[in-house]
Amino acid sequence: MLVIPAVDLLGGKAVRLLRGDPSRKTVFSEDPVQVARKWWELGAQWIHVVDLDGSLKGRPGNRKIVEEITRSVSASIQLGGGIRDLDLASAYMSAGVRRIVLGTVAVENPELVAKACERWPGRVAVALDARGGRVAVRGWKDTTSLDTVELARRLEGMGVSVFIHTDVERDGTREGINFQELLRVARALEVPVIASGGVGSLDDLRKLKELEDEGVEGVIIGRALYDGTIDFVEAQKVASGGG
Repeated sequence: MLVIPAVDLLGGKAVRLLRGDPSRKTVFSEDPVQVARKWWELGAQWIHVVDLDGSLKGRPGNRKIVEEITRSVSASIQLGGGIRDLDLASAYMSAGVRRIVLGTVAVENPELVAKACERWPGRVAVALDARGGRVAVRGWKDTTSLDTVELARRLEGMGVSVFIHTDVERDGTREGINFQELLRVARALEVPVIASGGVGSLDDLRKLKELEDEGVEGVIIGRALYDGTIDFVEAQKVASGGG
Protein backbone atom coordinates (compact mmCIF):
# COMPACT_ATOMS: atom_id res chain seq x y z
CA MET A 1 0.00 0.00 0.00
CA LEU A 2 1.27 3.43 -0.92
CA VAL A 3 1.66 6.12 1.73
CA ILE A 4 1.33 9.46 -0.04
CA PRO A 5 2.20 12.66 1.86
CA ALA A 6 0.13 15.72 1.00
CA VAL A 7 1.54 19.15 0.21
CA ASP A 8 -1.33 21.65 0.16
CA LEU A 9 -0.54 25.05 -1.31
CA LEU A 10 -2.30 28.26 -0.32
CA GLY A 11 -0.83 31.67 -0.96
CA GLY A 12 2.52 30.13 -1.76
CA LYS A 13 2.78 28.33 1.58
CA ALA A 14 2.39 24.72 2.71
CA VAL A 15 -0.76 24.60 4.81
CA ARG A 16 -3.38 22.27 6.19
CA LEU A 17 -7.03 23.22 6.40
CA LEU A 18 -9.65 21.92 8.80
CA ARG A 19 -12.50 20.33 6.84
CA GLY A 20 -11.43 22.32 3.78
CA ASP A 21 -12.16 25.68 5.41
CA PRO A 22 -9.53 28.28 4.35
CA SER A 23 -10.36 30.40 7.40
CA ARG A 24 -9.18 27.51 9.58
CA LYS A 25 -5.73 26.98 8.15
CA THR A 26 -2.44 26.08 9.77
CA VAL A 27 0.72 27.20 7.99
CA PHE A 28 3.38 24.51 8.32
CA SER A 29 6.05 25.96 6.04
CA GLU A 30 6.88 29.04 4.01
CA ASP A 31 8.82 26.78 1.63
CA PRO A 32 6.59 24.08 0.10
CA VAL A 33 9.36 22.94 -2.22
CA GLN A 34 11.55 22.04 0.73
CA VAL A 35 8.61 20.21 2.31
CA ALA A 36 8.21 18.11 -0.82
CA ARG A 37 11.95 17.41 -0.84
CA LYS A 38 11.71 16.21 2.77
CA TRP A 39 9.04 13.62 1.93
CA TRP A 40 10.96 12.50 -1.16
CA GLU A 41 14.20 12.13 0.81
CA LEU A 42 12.33 10.01 3.37
CA GLY A 43 11.30 7.67 0.62
CA ALA A 44 7.96 8.86 -0.73
CA GLN A 45 7.20 7.33 -4.12
CA TRP A 46 4.29 9.70 -4.70
CA ILE A 47 3.51 13.18 -3.36
CA HIS A 48 -0.02 14.56 -3.46
CA VAL A 49 0.07 18.28 -4.26
CA VAL A 50 -3.06 20.42 -4.12
CA ASP A 51 -3.33 23.99 -5.36
CA LEU A 52 -5.95 25.17 -2.89
CA ASP A 53 -6.07 28.60 -4.50
CA GLY A 54 -6.92 26.82 -7.73
CA SER A 55 -9.65 24.79 -6.05
CA LEU A 56 -11.26 27.84 -4.50
CA LYS A 57 -10.90 30.26 -7.42
CA GLY A 58 -11.06 27.93 -10.41
CA ARG A 59 -7.71 29.03 -11.80
CA PRO A 60 -4.12 28.13 -10.84
CA GLY A 61 -2.63 30.07 -7.96
CA ASN A 62 0.62 28.23 -7.27
CA ARG A 63 1.75 27.09 -10.71
CA LYS A 64 5.38 28.19 -10.36
CA ILE A 65 5.70 26.34 -7.05
CA VAL A 66 4.21 23.19 -8.56
CA GLU A 67 6.71 23.36 -11.42
CA GLU A 68 9.57 23.89 -8.98
CA ILE A 69 8.46 20.87 -6.96
CA THR A 70 8.48 18.67 -10.07
CA ARG A 71 12.04 19.83 -10.82
CA SER A 72 13.23 19.30 -7.26
CA VAL A 73 12.10 15.74 -6.51
CA SER A 74 12.15 12.41 -8.30
CA ALA A 75 8.96 11.21 -6.64
CA SER A 76 5.87 11.06 -8.83
CA ILE A 77 3.71 14.16 -8.39
CA GLN A 78 -0.06 13.80 -8.24
CA LEU A 79 -1.64 17.24 -8.66
CA GLY A 80 -5.15 18.53 -8.10
CA GLY A 81 -6.81 21.86 -7.55
CA GLY A 82 -8.48 23.99 -10.20
CA ILE A 83 -7.60 21.87 -13.23
CA ARG A 84 -10.69 22.50 -15.32
CA ASP A 85 -9.43 22.55 -18.91
CA LEU A 86 -7.10 20.46 -21.06
CA ASP A 87 -4.67 23.31 -21.75
CA LEU A 88 -3.80 23.66 -18.08
CA ALA A 89 -3.64 19.89 -17.68
CA SER A 90 -1.26 19.70 -20.64
CA ALA A 91 0.96 22.43 -19.21
CA TYR A 92 1.25 20.58 -15.92
CA MET A 93 1.97 17.28 -17.65
CA SER A 94 4.68 18.96 -19.71
CA ALA A 95 6.15 20.40 -16.52
CA GLY A 96 6.61 16.92 -15.06
CA VAL A 97 3.40 16.19 -13.17
CA ARG A 98 2.82 12.45 -13.34
CA ARG A 99 -0.91 12.35 -12.59
CA ILE A 100 -3.61 15.02 -12.63
CA VAL A 101 -6.56 14.88 -10.26
CA LEU A 102 -9.87 16.16 -11.60
CA GLY A 103 -12.60 17.12 -9.16
CA THR A 104 -15.18 19.78 -9.93
CA VAL A 105 -14.82 19.33 -13.68
CA ALA A 106 -15.58 15.61 -13.34
CA VAL A 107 -19.06 16.61 -12.16
CA GLU A 108 -19.63 19.60 -14.42
CA ASN A 109 -17.91 18.42 -17.59
CA PRO A 110 -17.38 14.64 -17.61
CA GLU A 111 -16.60 14.76 -21.34
CA LEU A 112 -13.37 16.52 -20.42
CA VAL A 113 -12.46 13.58 -18.17
CA ALA A 114 -12.93 11.22 -21.10
CA LYS A 115 -10.74 13.40 -23.33
CA ALA A 116 -8.05 13.65 -20.67
CA CYS A 117 -8.01 9.88 -20.15
CA GLU A 118 -7.71 9.34 -23.89
CA ARG A 119 -4.86 11.84 -24.15
CA TRP A 120 -2.96 10.70 -21.05
CA PRO A 121 -3.85 7.03 -20.43
CA GLY A 122 -3.09 5.88 -16.90
CA ARG A 123 -2.38 9.42 -15.70
CA VAL A 124 -5.81 10.78 -14.76
CA ALA A 125 -7.37 10.45 -11.31
CA VAL A 126 -10.75 11.66 -10.13
CA ALA A 127 -11.36 13.10 -6.68
CA LEU A 128 -14.44 11.78 -4.92
CA ASP A 129 -14.72 14.54 -2.33
CA ALA A 130 -17.72 13.64 -0.21
CA ARG A 131 -19.87 15.18 2.45
CA GLY A 132 -22.42 12.72 3.80
CA GLY A 133 -21.90 10.48 0.77
CA ARG A 134 -22.61 13.35 -1.65
CA VAL A 135 -20.04 14.92 -3.95
CA ALA A 136 -18.58 18.28 -2.89
CA VAL A 137 -17.19 20.67 -5.52
CA ARG A 138 -15.51 24.05 -5.97
CA GLY A 139 -13.04 23.72 -3.14
CA TRP A 140 -15.65 21.80 -1.14
CA LYS A 141 -17.75 24.96 -0.82
CA ASP A 142 -20.76 23.37 -2.52
CA THR A 143 -22.30 19.95 -1.93
CA THR A 144 -24.23 18.41 -4.81
CA SER A 145 -27.04 15.87 -4.69
CA LEU A 146 -24.83 13.41 -6.58
CA ASP A 147 -23.86 10.22 -4.77
CA THR A 148 -20.13 9.46 -4.84
CA VAL A 149 -20.63 5.91 -6.09
CA GLU A 150 -22.95 7.12 -8.83
CA LEU A 151 -20.32 9.59 -10.04
CA ALA A 152 -17.54 7.03 -9.90
CA ARG A 153 -19.51 4.46 -11.85
CA ARG A 154 -20.21 7.03 -14.54
CA LEU A 155 -16.52 7.75 -14.92
CA GLU A 156 -14.65 4.50 -14.36
CA GLY A 157 -15.24 3.24 -17.88
CA MET A 158 -13.59 6.34 -19.32
CA GLY A 159 -10.13 5.22 -18.32
CA VAL A 160 -9.71 6.87 -14.92
CA SER A 161 -6.62 5.31 -13.35
CA VAL A 162 -7.60 5.77 -9.70
CA PHE A 163 -10.25 7.42 -7.55
CA ILE A 164 -9.32 9.43 -4.45
CA HIS A 165 -12.01 9.25 -1.79
CA THR A 166 -11.98 12.03 0.80
CA ASP A 167 -14.49 12.48 3.58
CA VAL A 168 -14.58 16.28 3.77
CA GLU A 169 -15.92 16.32 7.32
CA ARG A 170 -12.91 14.36 8.54
CA ASP A 171 -10.19 16.05 6.51
CA GLY A 172 -7.61 17.67 8.76
CA THR A 173 -9.22 16.33 11.95
CA ARG A 174 -7.12 13.19 12.59
CA GLU A 175 -10.39 11.54 13.72
CA GLY A 176 -9.86 8.48 11.55
CA ILE A 177 -10.88 7.34 8.09
CA ASN A 178 -14.58 6.92 7.31
CA PHE A 179 -14.16 3.22 6.60
CA GLN A 180 -17.85 2.63 5.96
CA GLU A 181 -17.98 5.10 3.07
CA LEU A 182 -14.53 4.12 1.79
CA LEU A 183 -15.59 0.48 1.54
CA ARG A 184 -18.91 1.38 -0.06
CA VAL A 185 -17.01 3.15 -2.83
CA ALA A 186 -14.19 0.63 -3.21
CA ARG A 187 -16.52 -2.37 -3.41
CA ALA A 188 -18.61 -0.70 -6.11
CA LEU A 189 -15.67 -0.18 -8.47
CA GLU A 190 -13.11 -2.09 -10.47
CA VAL A 191 -10.72 0.87 -10.49
CA PRO A 192 -8.50 1.18 -7.39
CA VAL A 193 -9.19 3.73 -4.68
CA ILE A 194 -6.88 5.91 -2.58
CA ALA A 195 -8.15 6.83 0.88
CA SER A 196 -7.90 10.35 2.24
CA GLY A 197 -9.27 12.47 5.04
CA GLY A 198 -8.90 11.99 8.77
CA VAL A 199 -5.91 9.64 9.11
CA GLY A 200 -4.77 10.01 12.69
CA SER A 201 -2.81 6.94 13.75
CA LEU A 202 -0.83 3.95 12.61
CA ASP A 203 -3.87 1.84 13.53
CA ASP A 204 -5.74 3.61 10.73
CA LEU A 205 -3.01 2.47 8.36
CA ARG A 206 -3.13 -1.09 9.66
CA LYS A 207 -6.87 -1.19 8.98
CA LEU A 208 -6.34 0.25 5.50
CA LYS A 209 -3.64 -2.33 4.81
CA GLU A 210 -6.24 -5.02 5.39
CA LEU A 211 -8.39 -3.49 2.65
CA GLU A 212 -5.93 -3.89 -0.20
CA ASP A 213 -7.92 -6.85 -1.53
CA GLU A 214 -11.00 -4.59 -1.57
CA GLY A 215 -9.24 -2.25 -4.00
CA VAL A 216 -7.69 0.28 -1.61
CA GLU A 217 -4.20 0.83 -3.01
CA GLY A 218 -2.97 3.80 -1.01
CA VAL A 219 -3.60 6.54 1.52
CA ILE A 220 -2.94 10.27 1.52
CA ILE A 221 -1.81 11.71 4.85
CA GLY A 222 -1.59 15.39 5.71
CA ARG A 223 -1.90 16.93 9.15
CA ALA A 224 -0.89 13.80 11.08
CA LEU A 225 2.48 13.85 9.33
CA TYR A 226 3.03 17.56 9.79
CA ASP A 227 2.27 17.69 13.50
CA GLY A 228 4.24 14.50 14.20
CA THR A 229 1.28 12.32 15.18
CA ILE A 230 2.46 9.84 12.54
CA ASP A 231 6.08 9.27 11.58
CA PHE A 232 6.41 8.86 7.82
CA VAL A 233 9.05 6.13 8.01
CA GLU A 234 6.96 4.14 10.48
CA ALA A 235 3.92 4.64 8.28
CA GLN A 236 5.77 3.15 5.34
CA LYS A 237 6.72 0.13 7.44
CA VAL A 238 3.09 -0.46 8.33
CA ALA A 239 2.01 -0.02 4.72
CA SER A 240 4.54 -2.59 3.56
CA GLY A 241 3.26 -5.07 6.14
CA GLY A 242 6.21 -4.75 8.46
CA GLY A 243 4.81 -2.71 11.30
